[in-house]
Amino acid sequence: MTKTGEVVEGRAGPPLWWARRRDAVGDVALAAVSTAECAWEGIRFAHEAGIPVAAGVLFGAVVGTVLVLRRRWPIAVVLVGIAVAPAEMGFLLSVAGMYSLASSEVPRRVIATLASMSLVATFVVMYLKTRGDVEADPALVVALSGFVAVALTVPPVLLGLYIGARRRLMESLQERADSLERELSLLADRAEERAEWARTEERTRIAREMHDVVAHRVSLMVVHAAALEAVAVKDPARAAKNAALVGDMGRQALTELREMLGVLRAPPKPAPAPLSAVSAVAVAAVAFAGGGGAEDGPTLGELEALVGQSRAAGMTVEMLVHGEWAAYAAEVEQTAFRVVQEALTNCHKHAPGARVVVRLEHRAGEVAMQVENGPCDGKAPEPGLPSGGNGLVGMRERVLGLGGVFVSGPTDAGGFKVSAVLPTA
Repeated sequence: MTKTGEVVEGRAGPPLWWARRRDAVGDVALAAVSTAECAWEGIRFAHEAGIPVAAGVLFGAVVGTVLVLRRRWPIAVVLVGIAVAPAEMGFLLSVAGMYSLASSEVPRRVIATLASMSLVATFVVMYLKTRGDVEADPALVVALSGFVAVALTVPPVLLGLYIGARRRLMESLQERADSLERELSLLADRAEERAEWARTEERTRIAREMHDVVAHRVSLMVVHAAALEAVAVKDPARAAKNAALVGDMGRQALTELREMLGVLRAPPKPAPAPLSAVSAVAVAAVAFAGGGGAEDGPTLGELEALVGQSRAAGMTVEMLVHGEWAAYAAEVEQTAFRVVQEALTNCHKHAPGARVVVRLEHRAGEVAMQVENGPCDGKAPEPGLPSGGNGLVGMRERVLGLGGVFVSGPTDAGGFKVSAVLPTA
């Protein structure tokens, strides 16, 4: 059996009420000694009581075996010891019984009552025995009887109280250690969950950023490449201009990709133990989100250039700005830029030739943006750009991550509208 009471497979548990086999062996051995003592004392009791010696020995043997019950019923053992005190037997029974009683979980008032009864019984027996044997002053007899009674009762009680308190303290410490071990195990599980959550968030963030950069630049490159193919023979000057635009956009895409890869390759700041693994991932996520690259990311001041690139690709884009222009936090400006960028990319993919209106409004405590395209007029050729279906999801995640509001859907005129409001505080 283990400390928690579980029986080990293939091994017999302790018998009856004992917690350990060695406790059972010790109690049986102690009861055997007590039985021998009481049986020996039963001979003298038989002579004094005028009964057969065999009966006295049998009576003493039965009394001595009661000590085997000291862990299960200590009160009964003490009561038996008090009862046989007039027969002058059961010395070991009384001492071991008082110790077992004091070290058990019995209430203190019961221990005090039984200890007092044992003390009085021992005193009376000793007084009656020594009064006739010792020719001395009665005060000396009383003192001797009191000394023997105290010596046989108080030390076992004090030792039992000490052992019982020590055992309860050890059990409390063991329970606290087990509780701390369980808490540490839970903390480790939660730390692993947080690490996995941080890794998932980081992968999602990287995928979203890569999508915004690559999708927009490559979409414009594909549009310009299609226009280049169409006018290569008829208008060489326009073809050369489109080729230069494709080269510029490719270089811009590579620059932004290098910046993101530089953030990913940069070593994270050291984090304190013991959750260094979780903290390292969290530091990397924070650095990538805004602490280590957001300041160098796109801003609202670059929206004109972004719209100009779409115009150069043949899209009819109108940009309207309302309110007083202000500088916002890097995360806010980058998110606003990415929303407009992804919305324009969707216009290139799904509404070629449609008229697009980009609205930017600066309000008190927030900035709002809207990209709305009209119905496709059918004049422009379909660019044939692939769509992964993650553009709107990425925009929504960015906006909601900053506590903003995001709405998208078709318009009554047959177009599509993307709207977002970001808090600037």
